Amino acid sequence: MIVFLGTGLAGGTLPAWVPGRSSGTYDAAGLAGAVLLTASLLLHESAHAVTARRAGIRVEDITVWGLGGVTRLGRAATPRVQFFVSAAGPLASLVLGGIVLAAGFGAGHALHWALVSAVLVWAGWANLLLGVFNLLPAAPLDGGRILQAALWWRGGDRARAQRIAGRCGQAAGFLLIVVGWFEVVHGTTAGLWLMLLGGFVSVSAVAEIRQAVLVNALEGVRIADVMTPEPLAGPDWHTVQQFLTEIMARTDRRAVPLIDFEGRPSGLAERLRLAMVPAARRDEVRVRDVAVPLAQCTVAAPQDELVGVLERATPSARLAILVVDDGRLVGTVTGEDIARAARRRDQGRGSLA
Repeated sequence: MIVFLGTGLAGGTLPAWVPGRSSGTYDAAGLAGAVLLTASLLLHESAHAVTARRAGIRVEDITVWGLGGVTRLGRAATPRVQFFVSAAGPLASLVLGGIVLAAGFGAGHALHWALVSAVLVWAGWANLLLGVFNLLPAAPLDGGRILQAALWWRGGDRARAQRIAGRCGQAAGFLLIVVGWFEVVHGTTAGLWLMLLGGFVSVSAVAEIRQAVLVNALEGVRIADVMTPEPLAGPDWHTVQQFLTEIMARTDRRAVPLIDFEGRPSGLAERLRLAMVPAARRDEVRVRDVAVPLAQCTVAAPQDELVGVLERATPSARLAILVVDDGRLVGTVTGEDIARAARRRDQGRGSLA
C-alpha cells in the first residue's frame, strides 16, 4: 500500500504542485507522504481501539489497507458506548488533518519549504477527506455506526437499527459505484477507485444486515440448546493415516475434535489439512502436529450464550466450536447447528404471529 500511494504521489501530484525537482526527490517525498498517510490511517483505527478498550469492549485486531482500515471489536453494551467508539476514528482524522494542514501551510509560508509543504498539505486534506467520508450515515462506515447508535437509543431495537444502517450502506455503495462508472466513462481513472470502494461498502453492508438478522434470531439461545452432544472425537497421538482411516472415514464433517491421553480436548483436526499431508509421510506425522491447537480454537461452556461466543470466535469457529464442561469435551457447534437454530427461532416466531 505504501509503495502504491507513494508512486501515485511522486508521479502525479507533487510534480504538478511543485515542478522542477528531480525524480529522486519526488520519490523520496512521495514515500514520506505515503508513510504519513498510512500512519494516519493507523491512528484513526487506534482511536477506535483505545476508546473501545476503555469502555470494556474486546479488541480483536486492526487492519490497514489501500481503501482505509478495519478494527474488529466486540459488541457495545449501550448506544452511548457505540456512539463514542464509532465517533473516535473520524474525530481523530479531522483533528490530525487540521494539524497537518496547518503545519503544511506554515512550512510553505514561513519556512518556504515548498515540497515539504506540498506533502503535508496533501496528507492534511487526505485526513480531512477520510474523516468526512467516514461520517457518511452508511454502515460499515463510522457514520453508519453512529446512525445505528442513534436509532438504537431512540427505538431500543438494536437489530432493527443495524438493519437500517446496513440498508443505508447498500444505497451509499450503489451510489459510489454509479458515480465511479460515470467518471470512468468520461475518462477519469479515479472512478475505478470509487467503484472499488462502492463495491466494498455494498458487500460489507449486506454482511451487516445478515449479521443483524442472525443475532436477532439467536438472541437468548445458549450453547447447550444448539450443540451436538457427545461428538465423535479422535486421539491426537494417532498418525494422520490412522486418523483418516479410523476416524475421518466415519463422518462427513470437515473437522473432528481431538483429545489427549487424559481425555481432555486438545485441538481440532481439519479434513483438508490432513489430506494435504503427503501420502508418504502420513504414517509418521502425528495428527496433533497438523491440527488446529486448542489455543486457537473457539471453546465455550454449555451455559454460554451463543451470540456472545460468536462475537469472540476465532477463525476455527467456521469448522466447529468446542463445548467443554469441567475440562471434558461434551459437544460441538457447527455452522449447520447455528443455521438450524436460527430457522427454528424464525419459524417459532412466525407461528406465534
